[in-house]
Amino acid sequence: MSLKRWGNVLAACAILLLTACDVVKLDANGNPMLPKAADSAPGYDNMTPQQIAQQTWQSRVVQAAQDKALDTPAFISSLSASPGSKQSYFLRVTGPVTGEDTQNEREKKITIMVDAKPLLVQIGPVIRGNTIRDAAGFQFEDFTNQVQFAQLSKAYNREAASHLPQVDTAWMGKQVSALLAVTIAQGKVTDAVALSLTEEAAQ
Repeated sequence: MSLKRWGNVLAACAILLLTACDVVKLDANGNPMLPKAADSAPGYDNMTPQQIAQQTWQSRVVQAAQDKALDTPAFISSLSASPGSKQSYFLRVTGPVTGEDTQNEREKKITIMVDAKPLLVQIGPVIRGNTIRDAAGFQFEDFTNQVQFAQLSKAYNREAASHLPQVDTAWMGKQVSALLAVTIAQGKVTDAVALSLTEEAAQ
């Protein structure tokens, strides 16, 4: 059989196979887009860190924080339970605002008293560190594009700052309810970031 005829036979077989199966979508390069297995890792490869942050903010941060945040007693216990380890998680606290650090207008912080101890909390608009990303449970191996993992922290920090109210001197002395992401190491808080801040109604 000639090569030309053999090629025609192969083409005919390919057509028969395609017509017998469901239509498979093709990507921009003409390659088939096969569905991922149910247990495969999320597909972040073609997303920017900002897109990942926006798409997962509600589920991986807000909802997770509302469902899993530690309360103050559990938080105090965690500080002494693992004095040598570093970990990040969500925390819900209520307490008075006793200080405002505005030396750097771009990196504002407030102090909230928690169990009679001051907790310094980043409120932005510029927020630094990996606390939100790590509290949300993202791991280095979740990404084949490791630049995304490194830059996801910045994207989450920007997203957090965009949801926070403007805090000024009028907040001083007020009782607030705060949902936070915190990192502890050596039995101490090394970073705390506000995810939501709400003034408590006056009694």
